[in-house]
Amino acid sequence: MLGPSNDYISWDECFMRMAFLIALRSKDPKTKNGAVVVDSKNVVVGLGYNGWPRGIANDALPWDPWDHQGSWVGTKYAYVCHAEENAIYNANAKTEGCTLYCTLFPCNECAKTIIQMGIKEIVFDSDKYHDSDMSLAARQLLDLAGVKYRQYSLEK
Repeated sequence: MLGPSNDYISWDECFMRMAFLIALRSKDPKTKNGAVVVDSKNVVVGLGYNGWPRGIANDALPWDPWDHQGSWVGTKYAYVCHAEENAIYNANAKTEGCTLYCTLFPCNECAKTIIQMGIKEIVFDSDKYHDSDMSLAARQLLDLAGVKYRQYSLEK
């Protein structure tokens, strides 16, 4: 009689791979982010990627991260919904006590949504904006609210 296989991936790897897979739905030509919300039983309750709010055509707004006239409203940042937000908005169950897997460490705006929705842990891959004001503010918010976060990279 055969026993169970020892050749399988961890939950962290499974959900991080899912975050990278859903990120491929993003229409952003420069940055594709994905997020997965998972409950305490390792059941997926929400998926999201970065993009425009529902009902807005993919070519209706600028995808450029820089407006050459210097206006914030001429950039994607004024309009895009982040993957973390979308995963929470798309959740089909309560997110209280859940874990959020995301391809990029959340910004301060997403941190507020994460805290308000009761997510208790964040597992992220990239931390490329670690020293930015947004990341510093996000960490301060998360620390004050008692939300744990840790890096898990698929690249070993």
